[in-house]
Amino acid sequence: MTISDTAQMLPETASPSDGIASTAQCRLCSKPLRHGFVDLGMSPPCESYLTAEQLNHMEPFYPLRVYVCDGCLLVQLEEYVQPEAIFTEYAYFSSFSDSWLRHASDYVDMITSRLGLNAQSRVVELASNDGYLLQYFIPKGIPALGIEPAANVAKAAIAKGVPTRVEFFGENSAQKMRSEGIHADLIIGNNVLAQVPDLCDFTKGMKILLKPEGVITLEFPHLVKLVDEHQLDTIYHEHFSYFSMLSVTRCFEMHGLKVFDVEHLPTHGGSLRVYGAHVEDSSKRISEAVIKLTDHEMNLGMNQLDYYSSFEAKARRTKHQLLDFLIQAKREGKSIAGYGAPGKGNTLLNYCGIRADFLDYTVDRNPYKQGRFLPGTHIPIHHPDRIQETRPDYVLILPWNIKNEIMNQLSFIKSWGGRFIVPIPEPKII
Repeated sequence: MTISDTAQMLPETASPSDGIASTAQCRLCSKPLRHGFVDLGMSPPCESYLTAEQLNHMEPFYPLRVYVCDGCLLVQLEEYVQPEAIFTEYAYFSSFSDSWLRHASDYVDMITSRLGLNAQSRVVELASNDGYLLQYFIPKGIPALGIEPAANVAKAAIAKGVPTRVEFFGENSAQKMRSEGIHADLIIGNNVLAQVPDLCDFTKGMKILLKPEGVITLEFPHLVKLVDEHQLDTIYHEHFSYFSMLSVTRCFEMHGLKVFDVEHLPTHGGSLRVYGAHVEDSSKRISEAVIKLTDHEMNLGMNQLDYYSSFEAKARRTKHQLLDFLIQAKREGKSIAGYGAPGKGNTLLNYCGIRADFLDYTVDRNPYKQGRFLPGTHIPIHHPDRIQETRPDYVLILPWNIKNEIMNQLSFIKSWGGRFIVPIPEPKII
């Protein structure tokens, strides 16, 4: 029995965001999108950092309105912004997070041992960014190839000795690689599935590129965590889809693949790592972990539309609580700085209307962002040394998913009585 066999759809029901109908179709099953998940208002593309010269120019804002498909239960945004506009010149470099590099290194050690990878194997990473992960295969003598659409980020990977093709991945690019003799024992996709507007084309490409007994591993934030922990800032325009085990299994099934194992990860506020293979590959049996998680999601009601109607109220509550704290802190004359300039932070700040009247500035380790301004809110981005110079009363941690790493880096703020604010799932002062 498949996930699609067990999914129980309810009749049409209203949900909090249903005031405006969408004219779009589901990117997975093509049914009309009729049911709202959450409406976060209008926001600019989250990675469109501004120079000083751009501050007086028109800035595009698009709806951050999320739907759930009543056919396959995929939670998704409409494609307001073309991928070429987001990813051709990209501001996110994975290697600026020490904890993410450790995660990548640990993964390479684990998967090399689990699959018995060697010099005769071929590893391909989709959306390989700056080589943050593939660099750890190189010393092991395992051939690795990155596929990365952002030329500026791919350049950094190539400088590390990671072979990288600058292109978007899909059915056509997979066919081209096959014609060149490239066939993957392992396909890796970390935090890329959500960023794919054409899921069917992308999944067809993986099917084509994967060897008969090859393995796919994909990591993505788990929708259960997004809902349970009010992770509204995980939603932004470059994240086109938001996945449960039910929806990713459905996606694989539609394209001749299967999910045969799954792991829970602490990354990005709670993620899944799913293991995929060809449906024809009888050597990969469905694990107990897959059965257990599927049953858990079914028991939560994720196979019914009612489950998805609760998130709007959770998002608003988090917004109100954060604003209540910031207003009170400013009334008391406190100074507040931010740490980080991540995409998720821009969703949070724009949704809550937090600008320089609340947040004096933010800092980021990425030189690409320093000297620029956050999209929408126009909060200036400085080098992290700025915090030591200005000694703020509070530091708002925008990439809260790596809060422990950040608090260790900035432990010195305790010397003047500074404290941290973690905004999700609700404001917490540390």
